[in-house]
Amino acid sequence: MTNVVLRLSARDLVHADLASCGWAGTDHHLAGVAEQLERARAGEVDYLAVCPATDIPVAKGGVDYRVKDGVGTLWQLAVHPALQSCGIGTFLVEAAELRIRKRGLRRAELAVEENNPRARALYERLGYVAYDRRTESWDEQAPDGSLRPYETICTLMRKELA
Repeated sequence: MTNVVLRLSARDLVHADLASCGWAGTDHHLAGVAEQLERARAGEVDYLAVCPATDIPVAKGGVDYRVKDGVGTLWQLAVHPALQSCGIGTFLVEAAELRIRKRGLRRAELAVEENNPRARALYERLGYVAYDRRTESWDEQAPDGSLRPYETICTLMRKELA
């Protein structure tokens, strides 16, 4: 077996990246990400891209500073499906936590769908602790392009940052 080592960097996601992020979701989802990039310009959120030397995103995710006072809320975290379980999600979460600390905040929170045990296991391994549950909902794009309501139960998790 041959091991391949990728050198990763985290930077701000920009509009030009969206064309190469089809792996992250539907056109509807990417249109929502584009809206979040406008909030990033206003300083309300950080939206990160994790890239190898090609500078093409292989992971993305946001930190919202407006959800709860004094907290950075991680959301819309995604790693290219072909590259999952390679440490890229860990790199993404750690980069997001660094952004939170640079703002002088000491707590990170996130919501993980209860039907996503792999993601929850990652967050627990990184020190996140469950503290509540809630129903979340949003519109999801169907294969025919129409939007349909999607509802799920999420576990709320938090971590105190050093």
